[in-house]
Amino acid sequence: MLAMRLGNLDFLSIQQNLMFVAEPVKSMLQTMDLQNVFVAPIDATLADTASFCEEYNIELDISANCVIIEARKANKIWHAACVILATNKVDVNGIVRRFLDARKTSFASMDSATSLTGMMYGGITPIGLPADWPILVDSRVADEDRVVIGSGLRTSKILAPGQLLTSLPNATILDIVK
Repeated sequence: MLAMRLGNLDFLSIQQNLMFVAEPVKSMLQTMDLQNVFVAPIDATLADTASFCEEYNIELDISANCVIIEARKANKIWHAACVILATNKVDVNGIVRRFLDARKTSFASMDSATSLTGMMYGGITPIGLPADWPILVDSRVADEDRVVIGSGLRTSKILAPGQLLTSLPNATILDIVK
């Protein structure tokens, strides 16, 4: 399939349109099966989930957010990603902290998240994250036939099966919602 319409957006096959994604995302995508993966250019001022969904008539319950978590224990600091549907909130200080075996967890700062991922804030996606980062994919995301996620840029969105995210290196399916 070369294109797919969802809401008010025409998503194009990502195989011929890798120019719409950030470099780390492109590198990871080139190693994956992209049969059911699409990308659509969007207005960068509408990249934030609520604005995006309203403008492009995309349901919040198929829009997934990727949040970067900073974990600490003793003198060690490390990062992880959590992928949840836009209708949910991640349990950072409970489920995620315990899973990561951290003393403290918090959302990474915008500067830290963008510099560590090589992606734009508002477009961060689990595809193309550093290979040693745990990626916690909420089971509700994994169960979706298709989800809209960031592309690493604010100027486009990716449409992919939820199961694609569970095939990423270091991905774990977990109920991470409060």
